Amino acid sequence: MTRRPVSSTSAWPCVRETKDGVVIDLSVVPGAKRTELSGVHDGALRVRLAAPPVDGKANDELLRWLAAELAQPRRAVSLLRGTSSRRKQVLVKVALADVLTWLLAQPSLH
Repeated sequence: MTRRPVSSTSAWPCVRETKDGVVIDLSVVPGAKRTELSGVHDGALRVRLAAPPVDGKANDELLRWLAAELAQPRRAVSLLRGTSSRRKQVLVKVALADVLTWLLAQPSLH
């Protein structure tokens, strides 16, 4: 198993540091049995969501789950793009190193 260096975002093109925090590109699959990270798909982190894509429930579940995964308050996570799409961009007000460390700890990515 090859581990990606924690200091390198080139290994994670779906994660970018900005002046406001970290932008993460996501590909979501609503209606799953449970919410979980399930790998990388087409240059984005794939997340299965245990919520239907109805009335914003999947978006709410995604933001709540990501905040909990990164040990951040829900207000630190916001949807930038993809309100009604499976492709989304999320801004997390957190240090890049925290996101990269979280990614390295995910068994579905190794």
